[in-house]
Amino acid sequence: MQTEKIDLDETDCFSSFFIDYIKGDDRLKPFYQATPVIENFSDQIANRSFPTSHRETLVAVLKEQYRDLTTSSAVSDNIESLLSEKTFTVTTGHQMNIFTGPLYFIYKIVTVINAVKSLKEKYTELNFVPVYWMASEDHDFDEINHFHLHGKKFQWNTTQTGAVGQFDPSELKDLLAQLSGDVSLFEKAYLENTNLADACRHYVNALFDNNGLVVVDSNHPVLKKEFTEVIENDLFEHTPNLLVTSQTEKLEELGFKTQINSRLINFFYMHEGIRARIEKSEKEFHVLETNLKFSAVEIKTLIKEHPERFSPNVVLRPLYQEMILPNLAYIGGPSELVYWLQLKPMFDHFKTPFPLLMPRNFGLVISANQKNKWNKTGFTIADLFLATHGLEKQWVKNNSLEDLTYVDESEKISGVFKTLAVKAGAADPTLVQHIEALSKQVLNRLELAEKKLVRAKKRQHRDTLSQITAVKNALFPNGGLQERHDNFLNFYQTNPDFIPELLKEFDPFDYRMHVLLV
Repeated sequence: MQTEKIDLDETDCFSSFFIDYIKGDDRLKPFYQATPVIENFSDQIANRSFPTSHRETLVAVLKEQYRDLTTSSAVSDNIESLLSEKTFTVTTGHQMNIFTGPLYFIYKIVTVINAVKSLKEKYTELNFVPVYWMASEDHDFDEINHFHLHGKKFQWNTTQTGAVGQFDPSELKDLLAQLSGDVSLFEKAYLENTNLADACRHYVNALFDNNGLVVVDSNHPVLKKEFTEVIENDLFEHTPNLLVTSQTEKLEELGFKTQINSRLINFFYMHEGIRARIEKSEKEFHVLETNLKFSAVEIKTLIKEHPERFSPNVVLRPLYQEMILPNLAYIGGPSELVYWLQLKPMFDHFKTPFPLLMPRNFGLVISANQKNKWNKTGFTIADLFLATHGLEKQWVKNNSLEDLTYVDESEKISGVFKTLAVKAGAADPTLVQHIEALSKQVLNRLELAEKKLVRAKKRQHRDTLSQITAVKNALFPNGGLQERHDNFLNFYQTNPDFIPELLKEFDPFDYRMHVLLV
C-alpha cells in the first residue's frame, strides 16, 4: 500500500468553517484551547488534573463492563493504568452503527490509536490510553440502522424504542443471513450479547484489542453520579444554555455557520424504552411524548437517586465525557469539531479542561484496478476530487487535435461590438444598450455552439469517458466521499490486513486526505 496526501481544501469536500479551523484562522483561536499539534500536549498534560476518586470509579465501571469479555493484556493493562495520575486518555466517539456503518468509523479509531502511539514516543514518562466512547444513549435509530456492502444497502427494521444501546441485537439474525463473505465476527457479537452496547464492545474489542483500545459506555449510574451538579444546574439555572448561546452568537457574528442549537434544558429523560426531552413549565417538569411529570422537589430527588435517567444531548455530552475521563484530546469529524467550538465557556464555568480538538484521519482507498484505469486517463490522483462533468470536458479538450474552444472568436466578436457601440453612441447614446444586448445574444449563441462541439467529441470518446465515470462512481458513491458511504467489510473481507495497513499508513497529526493506493 502506498499513500498520497492532498490538502483538504483542494478536495472541495469540507466546509469552509472546518478548513478555517485546521488552517488556524486567527478569528477562531479564542474558541478553543490550543492548536492540535503534538507539542501542545505538554501544556494540556500539565493542566489536566483528575481526581483519584474519579479514576477509581472509572476503572471499577470499566472492569464491570468488560467482565464477560475476553481481552488482550494490552486492554486490561490500559484499564488498570487509568488508576495512575500519569495516565491520560485520547478519545474518539461515534454512534453504534450496525456492522460499524460507514468506513470513517474505523478511521476514527485508527486515528486515536496512532495518536496515542505518537504521544508515548514523545512523552515517555507518561502513559496514554486510546478510548472509543460509544454513543449508547443515542435514540436516533434511523442514523444507525443501515450500512452499504458490495453496492447494496442493508437495513435493520425494528419496533424497539429508546436508547439504542439497550436494543436487542438478536433481531439482526435475518440480516446476517443475507450477507456474503465471512461475517462471523458480527454473528458472535450480535447473537451472543443481549444488548447492542455489549455487542458493539464485543466486535470493536475483537478488531482492536491488540492495540489497547478501551471502549467506554457512559450509560452507567455510577458515572452519571459524577455529573449530577451539571444535571441540576441545567434543569434549574440553565447556565449551559446561556453560555453556549452566547458563544454561538459570537461565532455567527464572525460569519461562521454553527452546527448545534442549545436548549433551555439539554437533557433527555431515559428509562424503560423512553428517551424523550425534558421541558419545564412554571410549576413542573414534564417529559415530552409521555404523561410523566415531576415537581421541582421530585426531580431533584430523581437526580440524586437515579442520575442514569438523565441523558445529555449533543450540547452536554462533550462535557460529560471530559468530566469522567482524564482526557487530553478529542478526535472527531468535521461537523463534530466545529460544534465543540461553541462549548468552551461551558467547560470553563464547570472548571473542566477543554480538550485539544484533533481531526480524524480522512482516507480514500483505491484498488490496483481502479488506479490503472485512472492512470490511462492522464489525470492525477488529485484530479479525482474534481467534478465528473468537468473532468470529461477537460479530457476531451486535452485529447482533441482541434481547438474546442471559441475563446479567440469570442474576443474578436466582443471587440467588434465594442467598436459598434462607440459608433452608435456617437450618433445616438440610446443605441448603446441595443448594441450591448446584441453582443450578449451572439456570445451566448457562441457559448452554446462550443458546448455542442464538446458534446460531439464526447460521443467520439465514449469508451474513455465512461471509464472516467466508472472510477469516479466507484470511489465517490452517490457523489460523496467513499469513507462516508462504504462499509469496511468491502475491504476487510478481501484483505484481512486492512486495519493493520491503515494503522501503518495514517498519520494522526497530518490533517490531509490520505489516498491509499492498494
